[in-house]
Amino acid sequence: MTTIERSSGILLHITSLPSRFGIGDLGPEAYRFANFLHRAKQRLWQTLPLNPIHHEGNYSPYSSWSAFAGNTLLISPEMMVQDGFLSTKDLEPIPGFKPGRTDFLLAEKYKTRLFDIAFDRFKSKPRRQMHNAFRQFCFANQAWLHDAVRFTVLKSHFKNTSWRQWPDEIKWRRSKALKKADRKFKEALIKEKFLQFLFDMQWQALRNYCNNEQIQLFGDIPIYVIYNSADVWSQPDLFKLDDQLRPDGVSGVPPDYFSATGQLWGHPVYRWDRLKSTGYEWWLQRIGHNLAYFDWIRIDHFRGLVAFWEVPADHTSAIKGKWVKADADDFLACLFRRFPLLPLVAEDLGAITADVRETIRRFEILGMRVALFAFGQDFPQSPYLPHNMERHCVFLTGSHDTNTVKGWFQSEATVEEKQRLYRYLGYKVPVDQVHWVMIRLVMQSTARIALIPLQDIFGLGKTARMNRPGKALGNWRWRFSSRRLRGALADQLAELTETFGRR
Repeated sequence: MTTIERSSGILLHITSLPSRFGIGDLGPEAYRFANFLHRAKQRLWQTLPLNPIHHEGNYSPYSSWSAFAGNTLLISPEMMVQDGFLSTKDLEPIPGFKPGRTDFLLAEKYKTRLFDIAFDRFKSKPRRQMHNAFRQFCFANQAWLHDAVRFTVLKSHFKNTSWRQWPDEIKWRRSKALKKADRKFKEALIKEKFLQFLFDMQWQALRNYCNNEQIQLFGDIPIYVIYNSADVWSQPDLFKLDDQLRPDGVSGVPPDYFSATGQLWGHPVYRWDRLKSTGYEWWLQRIGHNLAYFDWIRIDHFRGLVAFWEVPADHTSAIKGKWVKADADDFLACLFRRFPLLPLVAEDLGAITADVRETIRRFEILGMRVALFAFGQDFPQSPYLPHNMERHCVFLTGSHDTNTVKGWFQSEATVEEKQRLYRYLGYKVPVDQVHWVMIRLVMQSTARIALIPLQDIFGLGKTARMNRPGKALGNWRWRFSSRRLRGALADQLAELTETFGRR
């Protein structure tokens, strides 16, 4: 699609869509939401990462076992019926899912049964066109697909243990052992490839629909991958591991105002020297793969491409880590040579050093700003205020990691922050209007892209928050009801969008 110069959009993860099946998916409600975006004159739909989620990672989209595979829980049962893989009768019985919350565990159990039926039908009632499409998908994605499905099949076979606990010949990827496993699990491997094919087919159909409605899709790439992943198992030389394939250095961030011990994330850090010797091929494949799904991509924790906080793997906190430089200029130059018009956004929130800012400016990458951060002690010099806004950035009311605007105003904002907000506006804003006030500030700014979480458009409080960093359980579960999109909401948002020239 044509690059957009001044636009706005909505942040909503797919799992938050309405659904009868316990989790938002790529079915009819996704298309209804795209219709809402079109009516509201929004040009962007931002999602969180679409990679597989799992119970061990508390279903976080930022903790996936593959940097390439799709989240099969997003496959729509209704679209499987439409495509002939299921009958309407196959959908019954539908468990009594609670509205307004994602039930990952029950949704996974329910959809597993449907996937079994769909795969059996795919095998027993071959359709030449569908089978040809499946073979084409497998061929086009051969660089990652087979190792990804191998990993998930073997992980299931070995009762979800870490790949380091697998038999040595599998752990060390001995060719003879892998071929034997491929023969033994042939059916399971084909099934997993089939599910990835279904995900890809449904996502591409949605993307085409959105693009035809002049809506661009904005995706997210976590900078790191977890240790127990297909990526680390299949290419351990790209990560800092010891001679027993154990992590040697792991990721985190240093102590700061928010945490006296920093944050210990625990991902294996990259061996940038090794990546460089390969021409950064793994990263280029990863970016290219995401460009096949999205019109815009954001790299989470972008500062880790310039310098990353490395902690010895045996430490229990991030205190005694160290900053390690990465050759960001070489990597990004290589990236932009492969993808000259790369529509890239850097997540550069928090304490960002001058070298990171300079890298972002040098490569003309869009940075990010969050309005909820604008009314702190650095007011009125805050870079998050509209009058200080850089044009070349993405401006949001809040993100998936922050409270909603209303939740912030009611339970987090200090008296001083509220006073600064009133001073900036020139009047005292009532609580039931604070979300529209903040949306207006973001829309009227000079920022090239304005993005609003759907929770803020609805004016919801803290119970609609998507994620609480540092809290492992209970995140990523908010969903909305489709009735909320009815009425004059689209018209109200469209008028605001037109008023500030975001079309």
